[in-house]
Amino acid sequence: MAAPQRQQISACACGSALSFADCCGRYLAGAAAPTAEALMRSRYTAFTRQDEAYLLATWHPDTRPAQLDLHLHPVPKWLGLKVIAHQLQSDTHATVEFVARSKIAGRAQRLHEISRFERVEGRWFYLNAAMPDQGSEKPDD
Repeated sequence: MAAPQRQQISACACGSALSFADCCGRYLAGAAAPTAEALMRSRYTAFTRQDEAYLLATWHPDTRPAQLDLHLHPVPKWLGLKVIAHQLQSDTHATVEFVARSKIAGRAQRLHEISRFERVEGRWFYLNAAMPDQGSEKPDD
């Protein structure tokens, strides 16, 4: 008798080693991310899925663009996310430094960013970002 086949559980795109359902899937479905890092990871996952609605919904109203038009640009193939640092400045403000790797039209891309987040009425929102000095990134593991 053949062994029963196990259902393939896909890992979350954010690199957490959890399944999508146990990680970013719940936030993309509407649950509030408990930390700025969780929100940032879920936003990365939303980029991999071209989920413009989620990206706009989690963008702070003071800095949110009217639209993103993700489908109008060459679609990146997202290769991975590395969180470098998550710092809580206060109960309502945090930063997350990360590197996201992708390929666009066959060319490797690397986005190294320090994103700022604000918590409003219990929900974290992406505010804006800065590019860190090139020498500030820790070497890859």
